[in-house]
Amino acid sequence: MASGISLKELAAELKLAPSTVSRALNDSYEISEATKKKVISMAEKLNYHANPFARSLRENKSKTIAIIIPERINSFFAQVMDGIEEIAQEHGYHLLIYNTHEDMERERKIVNLLLNGRADAIAMSVTSQTSDNSHLKKLHDRGLPIIFFDRISSEIPTTKFITNDYESAYEATQHLINQNCKKITFFTLCVDLSISKERQRGFNDAIADAGIELDPSMTLYCGHDEQSNIEKIQELLNSANRPDGIVTSVEKLAFATYQALKRTNLRMPNDLKLISFSNSSIAGLLNPSLTTITQPASMIGSECAKLLIKKLTKPNHYDLIDQVITIPSKITIRESTCQE
Repeated sequence: MASGISLKELAAELKLAPSTVSRALNDSYEISEATKKKVISMAEKLNYHANPFARSLRENKSKTIAIIIPERINSFFAQVMDGIEEIAQEHGYHLLIYNTHEDMERERKIVNLLLNGRADAIAMSVTSQTSDNSHLKKLHDRGLPIIFFDRISSEIPTTKFITNDYESAYEATQHLINQNCKKITFFTLCVDLSISKERQRGFNDAIADAGIELDPSMTLYCGHDEQSNIEKIQELLNSANRPDGIVTSVEKLAFATYQALKRTNLRMPNDLKLISFSNSSIAGLLNPSLTTITQPASMIGSECAKLLIKKLTKPNHYDLIDQVITIPSKITIRESTCQE
């Protein structure tokens, strides 16, 4: 049968009660193995498929995990979503993706929407504007399982996944120092984010430990407008105080640096060396190829999903405890920081 049949029709064909057929299909211990085999065989023959929406209504569950991210353009978030999706689908859950576009008010509206039962659990990375977390506290207090990743809200007592931002930024800066860079600048987007603070701290400590005097001009604060960032970076590269080494805290600023560099007479890596936090698959294809600090995005996603699934399937036996789990990043040296 091409169109398939309903549970009631399948039960009538088997001359069994619909409840018996349902329990057999769900591998209930109350049903004998012989009956289970008989039901499954007939279900396959008649092209029966369970209705996930009907089941969700019966169980008062949406079988959906919501993912809230601040932007789509960053490769990191795409890879986290892939990691979550792989595990979620194995357990019959689907994803609902929300993009806040770095807007706290939009984030607040999304959270209020999810309070109405649209999702069973949430994996989330906050916006660069999120300073008031009252809407997040409301989610947690309502009992909705929530996990934070990368950009976390420290005040919410749940599990958070991060990477070793401080150590990675320290090592990246140290690498530029070892490549004889004398004037190193750190490019960042937002001073308030937990990851921005840790990466800035790693940069500052590496500079200080190398005996270099730390100066406020060694940090360039950028925004979310790509063209403005390119112009700001170009202005710095054309100035008398131009750097010979750059650490960018996010990949969009690395790409903006490549664009700005095209507008100057400088060459990379001869005149300028660049290393960036980036999960971009094209880092090795750029000219010159980009030295990167790659976060374990897919692993972070799969670990988030595993804990949420465990909480959803065993709600009375597992809690999302207040802890920060760190999964290390990896530095890959490429042409953008190599001496010619």
